[in-house]
Amino acid sequence: MAAARIRTQDAGSSCSRDFTMRQFIADKASRLLELLHANRWVGPLVVRLVFGYFWLETGIAKVQNLDGFTQRFVGWHIPHPAFNAALSAWTELLGGLFILLGLCTRLVCIPMIINMAVAVTLVVSANLMGLDDYVEADEVVYSLIFFWLLIAGPGKASLDTLVARWLGIRTQD
Repeated sequence: MAAARIRTQDAGSSCSRDFTMRQFIADKASRLLELLHANRWVGPLVVRLVFGYFWLETGIAKVQNLDGFTQRFVGWHIPHPAFNAALSAWTELLGGLFILLGLCTRLVCIPMIINMAVAVTLVVSANLMGLDDYVEADEVVYSLIFFWLLIAGPGKASLDTLVARWLGIRTQD
């Protein structure tokens, strides 16, 4: 009888410990999720700053060496190479700057996506053999990031949000 009571007590305390551990994990996870949710504006900001700077820097390099960039367009057999090289370079430079600032972000993503679509179609696809190659192509990944920014927007920490507030437009951030 005494052994039965000890087992019952042990089983009860084990159950109690399981519940306490489960509750502890749930509380900690809930606190972490609340913290992440409260700081959800940081993700789009970091993506915009890094991605925008990348395109700004790339665009500046292409604009500064427009003759060399034009020659690459000639080699790729892109029509009107001088015009299209300049258009592509300035699209990257200005698009990168606007994305970095979070200004007209959604609008800017449209020509950036078009620029990537042209790059994939006319340049990159010649070297791609299958679906794996397409998925791993940088330009496809860039397009997905532009698409995400187009749909999700620039986030709370952006000039777009400040302009919207100034105009009295209610944002979802």
